[in-house]
Amino acid sequence: MRDFDEHNITEAVVDSLAQTRDARLKTVVTSLVRHLHDFVRDIELSFDEWNAAIDFLTRTGQMCSDKRQEFILLSDTLGVSMLVDAINHRMPEGATETTVLGPFFVAAAPELPLGADISAGIDGEKLSVNGVVCASDGRPLAGATVDVWHADDDGYYDVQQADLQSLAMRARFRTDGDGRFAFTSIMPAFYPIPHDGPVGRMLEALGRHPYRPAHVHFMIAAEGYETLITHIFDAESPYLDSDAVFGVKNSLIAPFSCEDQSGKVQRGLTYRFGLKPLPNIKGDS
Repeated sequence: MRDFDEHNITEAVVDSLAQTRDARLKTVVTSLVRHLHDFVRDIELSFDEWNAAIDFLTRTGQMCSDKRQEFILLSDTLGVSMLVDAINHRMPEGATETTVLGPFFVAAAPELPLGADISAGIDGEKLSVNGVVCASDGRPLAGATVDVWHADDDGYYDVQQADLQSLAMRARFRTDGDGRFAFTSIMPAFYPIPHDGPVGRMLEALGRHPYRPAHVHFMIAAEGYETLITHIFDAESPYLDSDAVFGVKNSLIAPFSCEDQSGKVQRGLTYRFGLKPLPNIKGDS
């Protein structure tokens, strides 16, 4: 293994992987090496550009902490997170489409009774939410757990606000016998992803904005079904066509307003969620 040039070095690196015991690891790294080398040859990467890339990745890692994951932000803004999500969630007809989890999920959200107000007294325009959870074939699913969370009308989540003494705008519910759930809260706003680090500077250099359209997060689980992670987006929000993390899908856009019996427009969201059944894997009989 010597005397390498731009034409033969790729195969030399691939050959060096021959003794890799993990077959999947070998497949992944082989493909990575081939694509990475082809990329470098395609753009004829200069030393200055290579050094800038190393510096960018170093600063991205240095920005990470137990409260912030800049590499996930990088993955999100390059569309990789949504691509991985799409490959791993090919949904049957009747099942709700998925999107990214986002960084603000809290596993210990309080379980509240149906119809509860989850705003915790935070000021904002009131929003009522009504949903039904079904199997992809339309059968209602009783007892499904429904985690919900969203930003306030300034675009901030509770965990971003040091002055809040408790969780707000998030909760867990269980569907009733008809698969239904309901709660009230406040209208969420569109907001920027964190853009004070290397990913934000990358977006600025690329002429891109950091904003996400207004949405409510849902994580829905039921025994025998694939857990659904998704958002429902406000149909009137800005940035639906330019979400910084490429998370918007047409099926996940819904009106956040409706008319009551008197014709007065009120803020409300009604949505049907369909869950994908898990494969029925049986052992040999």
